[in-house]
Amino acid sequence: MNAHDESPLTETPESQRKGFVPIALVLFSFTFFTGTMFAGGKIGVAFNFIDILWITAIGNFLLALYAASLGLISARSGLNTVLMGRFCFGNLGSKLSDFLLGFAELGWFAWGTATLAISLAKIIHLPEAWNMPLMVLFGLGFSVTALIGFKGLEYLSRVSIPMMFLLLLGSIYLATKEVGGWVGLNSVKPTESLTFATAITMVFGTFASGATQITNWTRMAKSSRIAVWACLVSFVIGNGLMVLAGAWMAIVYQQPDIVEVLILQGLSVAAIIMLCLNLWTIQGPTIYNVSAAACHLVRSERRKTMVLISAVLGIILAVLGMYEFLIPFLLLLGAIIPPLGGVIIADYWVRYKGKYPRLNDAVLPNFNWIGLAAYTVGAVCAYTSPWIAPIVGIAVAFTVYAVLNSLFPLKQLAMKEAVE
Repeated sequence: MNAHDESPLTETPESQRKGFVPIALVLFSFTFFTGTMFAGGKIGVAFNFIDILWITAIGNFLLALYAASLGLISARSGLNTVLMGRFCFGNLGSKLSDFLLGFAELGWFAWGTATLAISLAKIIHLPEAWNMPLMVLFGLGFSVTALIGFKGLEYLSRVSIPMMFLLLLGSIYLATKEVGGWVGLNSVKPTESLTFATAITMVFGTFASGATQITNWTRMAKSSRIAVWACLVSFVIGNGLMVLAGAWMAIVYQQPDIVEVLILQGLSVAAIIMLCLNLWTIQGPTIYNVSAAACHLVRSERRKTMVLISAVLGIILAVLGMYEFLIPFLLLLGAIIPPLGGVIIADYWVRYKGKYPRLNDAVLPNFNWIGLAAYTVGAVCAYTSPWIAPIVGIAVAFTVYAVLNSLFPLKQLAMKEAVE
């Protein structure tokens, strides 16, 4: 196997393990996503500023804990989410998680590709006919860093993260000054309505699928402590800042898009830089995630080939209009993706007592019906819940798996002695 394919079907070897800074940089680049600001914008026009701070803090803290829980397991085991799926769903049943996670990340990739093409065309006043060629160009361009692998993502992050952070803080400062400081922010009245639970679901849902697939990088951490802290810091600060910034801009300008805001502030060049850097840093990890799920779905080691195939599919979705479906897509992901993580966490701690066997040393059934049943119940409960859907999905899936596993333990005994 090519070493640069980064072990898509096996445990991550020690030679590929990384320290805190490389892992955190890639996770920061993953969470610094302008799409998250749109969710923040919806929250910004529906609540007062104090409530927005609480929603952002609670939503991102819960999201960070969820990501860190999976990050810890992946660092210990060296496995990513789709490989863990073999233990809790079975050899063939794990294709469910492959499909769901691939679909989620492919949707994000299509949305980001369309967003960059459409937004850039607007900024530099290109005819609408340019949108499709730009989608093709950017979709293929985004795949370059994913083809290089972790190193490509890390090097891009070292340049993009500090620059985006400074641009974002500068824009927030100008917005706060324009609205009249803290007094002005607190005096703006909500113009729309959302329930508190829906708002937290949107915050959690912005990266529910991303947090579930954070294991593609945390499995490369040298220790579980590095993985946990990288998740906590990147999600609380990175994702939290993007949600809060979107809400902030919506309060001041009734516009959550940082690119549009920078243009309103007379910073068009900065807007173009922010747009390109931001989407490039998220699109590389996103299509990398799709390729990881695709490799496991078809049991192929050819990750780079899967990157290119996934990029083409993402471009097609972008051309077909994925740009218009962000909020419904977020709410759907908030219901159907987190229960996967709930089942994985329960399987690891309840059934395997905090230690997986080596993947090649276990005889696994084609279908683990307990895991599949737990996921189904969790996803249905999350989708129909009036409360915080992602939290409901994780909690229900975890509980159902633990209960069924205690009732039918013999049906879950699928181990053998280590293969010589």
